[in-house]
Amino acid sequence: MSDKVVLKTNFPKLKLFARGKVRDIYEVGDYLLLVSTDRLSAFDVIMNQGIPYKGMVLTKISEFWFNLTRNIIPNHLITSNVSQYPEICSEYSEELKERSMLVKKAKVVPIECIVRGYISGSGWKDYQATGKISGIDLPGGLKESEKFSEPLFTPSTKAEIGQHDENISADQALDITDEKTFSILKDKSLEVYNKVSEFALKKGIIIADTKMEFGTFKNDIILVDELLTPDSSRFWPLDKYEKGRGQESFDKQFVRDYLLSIKFNKQPPAPDLPEDIILKTSEKYLDIYKRLTGESIV
Repeated sequence: MSDKVVLKTNFPKLKLFARGKVRDIYEVGDYLLLVSTDRLSAFDVIMNQGIPYKGMVLTKISEFWFNLTRNIIPNHLITSNVSQYPEICSEYSEELKERSMLVKKAKVVPIECIVRGYISGSGWKDYQATGKISGIDLPGGLKESEKFSEPLFTPSTKAEIGQHDENISADQALDITDEKTFSILKDKSLEVYNKVSEFALKKGIIIADTKMEFGTFKNDIILVDELLTPDSSRFWPLDKYEKGRGQESFDKQFVRDYLLSIKFNKQPPAPDLPEDIILKTSEKYLDIYKRLTGESIV
């Protein structure tokens, strides 16, 4: 297991555009360079330690899904091959290799597009409290982790770092964007989810839910950010699935569960993560990448 963890990048010749919870973003001419660090954010709080190989998994699994879904909707990926990056990036090639993407500079639509195939997480909590998720009335008597008859599109706000995303209704989403854009976001999110969840099931993996982001580029709506990573999705092993309880997972839910077990108040400062939680999380990320793509990172 590599102990080289990248928590922050520093490329003096490149213009820093933004630092997200996990990604450092640089402006390179007309493009953006997305660099996935090994930072981990849980409950919108960035943890003190990184997860080995995490940034590589996020980059490579996103690229895999972008290629699989490009016939449904175009995306922002230009290349992840560092030898094809602009010349100014060349001296940073070693650090950029396998954890970065050169992408189109899209204008992000400020809505998190969440598709839920199964009832879990904040959706399960909302349902228990109100019988609804994002204003959608649901049948009574659903059990935790139960599959919906049809996947639900449940948008949320896109919060600033340190703030929490909030589930919103379709009407609230229409206060943020126009009807035509919202309709495209919903339809394409569901199409992508249906395609990838069907693909994953053949690999023995349930994609319980996922979060996508879209942007506009030259008047087209495209997929941006990451796609179907263990940071943005719940992956459950099909052979261990059983409704009525929480599921074993290959994603950062493992860290969330640990933080809940120590009664973390979901506010900074973050507690230190024990070494075994860090290593098991790394193993889960590497494992889901291999199961879905058939390739190994290490």
